[in-house]
Amino acid sequence: MPASLLAHSAKLAAQVGVHLVMKFPKHHVHVRAFLLTITPAGHEVSAHCGYGFIMYRIRTVSAFVGRWFAVIVLAAGALALAVPDAFSGLTVAIPWLLAVIMLGMGMTLRLVDFAIIARRPWALLLGVATQFFVMPLLGFGIAVALGLSPMLTAGMILVGSVPGGTASNVMVYLSKGDTALSVAMTSVSTLLAPLLTPLLVLALVGESLPVDAGALFVSIVQIVLVPVVLGLVLRMIVPRLVERFLDVLPLLSVAGITVVVVAVIAASASTLLSIGVLVVVAVILHNSLGLTLGYYIGRLFGLPVASRRALSFEVGMQNSGLAAALAVAHFNPVAALPAAIFSVWHNVSGSVLASYWARKGLPSNEVSESLPVTTRA
Repeated sequence: MPASLLAHSAKLAAQVGVHLVMKFPKHHVHVRAFLLTITPAGHEVSAHCGYGFIMYRIRTVSAFVGRWFAVIVLAAGALALAVPDAFSGLTVAIPWLLAVIMLGMGMTLRLVDFAIIARRPWALLLGVATQFFVMPLLGFGIAVALGLSPMLTAGMILVGSVPGGTASNVMVYLSKGDTALSVAMTSVSTLLAPLLTPLLVLALVGESLPVDAGALFVSIVQIVLVPVVLGLVLRMIVPRLVERFLDVLPLLSVAGITVVVVAVIAASASTLLSIGVLVVVAVILHNSLGLTLGYYIGRLFGLPVASRRALSFEVGMQNSGLAAALAVAHFNPVAALPAAIFSVWHNVSGSVLASYWARKGLPSNEVSESLPVTTRA
């Protein structure tokens, strides 16, 4: 048999094998055995089939950790609370972990994600403005109403002043909301964060605690802007290489956020044990009011239901990992407690709300502009 024909048959068999392995993962050994009998180039088939099987397993694990993300983080936090000394040195790693997560976010973006700016600038502008106006004021108001300490108040304001969390894109998609608007809002708010977050923190925290807005700006550029832009550039330059690693990114995000939560809780365990319930109540109020106001502000300005859902999640779900990193770097671990608790709670509340809206569906006169998105924590 000619070598070229042999190679072609091996490649075709490998493609069939990958499909069969991914469709019938429990029988992957039998699939490989079958392929080895239909082509002499069995070692090639085994390699291709092995890669397909590995990627299938990675997708399976990614789906599992995405579904149980809140439980995983909650369990890790409980462990850190039980033996805080074992994790007390992890806080120095928080900025680096966030940079890696933001690099992953950048790698999932494409220039087409920003096309909505030209097509629907009003909806995007309304969403970003609502997020940076509503959430910081809510954080400040709730902290004052509950009588939180200056450090915890700073933490609440930081949670409210950071950009939207990337998990919101997944929640919008699951709720049959406007995913294109959600992705654009997350991307734009992230790019605006180096300017807006320091100004908001300075305005709302500056009277009770010293705030170095310039240092905050530099930190956000280093942790957010540079990694996101680098990831976007990598997606443009080597798209095929990047796309091979997209399935791994959810695992990295979950691992990174879990370590952040563990580090924060371990470093502030005594504070959490003494006033933990009050901080949990503050976080639940912050998230719930953000989700509610986001939806009804969209309704007030005449946005369709799918866009209101996007606005709700983008306003109510924050990049709490970034808030924790900034709190540790510029205040202390106690200020990062609201962000650590927010990381767990907003995934729980977001999942419940997305499930409710998915079952409810959309009005018959609306078509959701939902696009597939890569799960990011």
